[in-house]
Amino acid sequence: MNLINIENVSKSFTERVLFQDVSLGINEGDRIGMIGINGTGKSTFLKLIAGLEEPDSGTIIKGKDVRIAYLPQTPVFSEEKTLLENVTFGLIHPEEYRDIAGEAAAMLRKLGIEELHQSPSVLSGGQRKRAALVRTLLMPADVLLLDEPTNHLDAAMTNWLEEYLRKNGKALVMITHDRYFLDKVTNRIVELDKGKLYSYKENYTGFLLLKAEREAMQQATERKAKSLYREELAWMMRGARARSTKQKAHIERFEALKNRDKIVMDGSVEISALSQRLGKKTIEVSGLCKSFGTKKLVEDFSYIFLSTDRIGIIGANGCGKSTFLKMITGKLAPDAGIIEHGTTIRVGYFMQENEPLPMKERVIDSVRAVAEYIDTPEGKVTASGMCEKFLFDDAMQYTLIEKLSGGERRRLALLHVLMAAPNVLILDEPTNDLDISTLTILEEYLQTYAGIVIAVSHDRYFLDRVANRIFSFEGNGVIRRYEGNYSDYAAVCEREGRQVYSSEIVSVTAEKQESTSRDTWKKKEQKLKFSYREQKEYETIDDDIAKLEETIACLEKEMTQAATNYGKLQELSAQKEKAEALLEEKMDRWVYLNDLAEQIAKQG
Repeated sequence: MNLINIENVSKSFTERVLFQDVSLGINEGDRIGMIGINGTGKSTFLKLIAGLEEPDSGTIIKGKDVRIAYLPQTPVFSEEKTLLENVTFGLIHPEEYRDIAGEAAAMLRKLGIEELHQSPSVLSGGQRKRAALVRTLLMPADVLLLDEPTNHLDAAMTNWLEEYLRKNGKALVMITHDRYFLDKVTNRIVELDKGKLYSYKENYTGFLLLKAEREAMQQATERKAKSLYREELAWMMRGARARSTKQKAHIERFEALKNRDKIVMDGSVEISALSQRLGKKTIEVSGLCKSFGTKKLVEDFSYIFLSTDRIGIIGANGCGKSTFLKMITGKLAPDAGIIEHGTTIRVGYFMQENEPLPMKERVIDSVRAVAEYIDTPEGKVTASGMCEKFLFDDAMQYTLIEKLSGGERRRLALLHVLMAAPNVLILDEPTNDLDISTLTILEEYLQTYAGIVIAVSHDRYFLDRVANRIFSFEGNGVIRRYEGNYSDYAAVCEREGRQVYSSEIVSVTAEKQESTSRDTWKKKEQKLKFSYREQKEYETIDDDIAKLEETIACLEKEMTQAATNYGKLQELSAQKEKAEALLEEKMDRWVYLNDLAEQIAKQG
């Protein structure tokens, strides 16, 4: 059943056209993820559907009695009401208050908010967003419009929201940069790209494949159009004396080719990794302690950062992650302990809330104030060239910063940090407010970055791509280290029967400190064991590998037989490449599972 129709809608912001003549139907069961580069108008599009803004042209038709619940990027609360009153206000009749209040209280606690009767004025920005999310989810609605619902959620909260939305029967349109979340929750991706809207009936993984096919077809079409244009141009210029007698249709075709909309491929934040040289001494932390009142954030932590470190820092909101970064950078003094920086250390700090940008300056001038150019392995790149690589084209470079969207300002702040060529890059929640395109290129940049990376993030996909070691803040000042990326950390938690970090996690160290000697001698050392999924996989993986090897051999034989059939050969080659990739993945799992089996056997 159709719920909402958006037909030929256009919207501009000052002199910038956000989107033009776009159409979209929202039906029951749709779980739509909206993506696009910052500044393309995603949040504006949600506001149009919610009825908070009017389109310049086109129509938005809502079905009879269709109810909409909208989560804005920056929620507003009444300071005269308590938090719980704000969340439940207007949702129910007064006599039903207790029931809905109980449900709201349970959801707020799930999202790490305990003080329900306090004024919203004391809440952090993240807490306000989570409280607004609860209010939106509790609204009686047929369609949920969620603008960045996963910002400020830790892993356990995100998992809870994933399950809630998957079980909820409401149609959904949401903006999020969390790619794992998109994969698990959505069944449709809508992309705003250069003023146009593209719809894909797939989750995020399927969208990537279909988009690549679309762009390949567009490029082929553009190449064909350029070739035809050159032919037509030569024809038009041939024989000036006969110009007036040329075929009218031929001339019209030439004009159409000349004035056609050119295919413009996505820009990308392409930048060669660059940094100042690191000396032998990097950053050394010894006996670090920090508390606020009775709450321990860091207790007796020591670590020497290696030049190859890619540290991912995780933990519940408010556990001290940002405080830890501020101590590392010298912006905050520890209660005890020593932090020493080598003489060559040059820190670049991308904070949750960056230093205020000069709003009355142009983009290019603000970048030049950091550096006129930077040195890369390929040579010098000017400030203007760097702006281009960060998706600020010629027109945008001369735009005042105050006219940029929030996401564009965030991207500009990241450019400012990287322009200084630091050799220690500290990123505090870099995935908040950055679009997926920018995140993808940042991740690729960090792969070749010749310095230390320390990143606080709740984004599991980002941590999987970037981190080679995890620092987990587990409560009561305990910071536990894990080798590998986020998925490796989660696998260890699964094997040990531990919960991944959340607002409710109790650290192992704290349990030991609080336990009595009677409790301690009763506890047995926890043994390594296969999870149920790992056990089933271990039993079948040899057969799986054998089947894949047999499949590849058959494909190679077919390719030999189809040597003269290019189309068939291309199809078989693609199948073989896919099978080989799967085989490589299976072999990696075989090594891991057999290694784990040996460790289990050694335990007796």
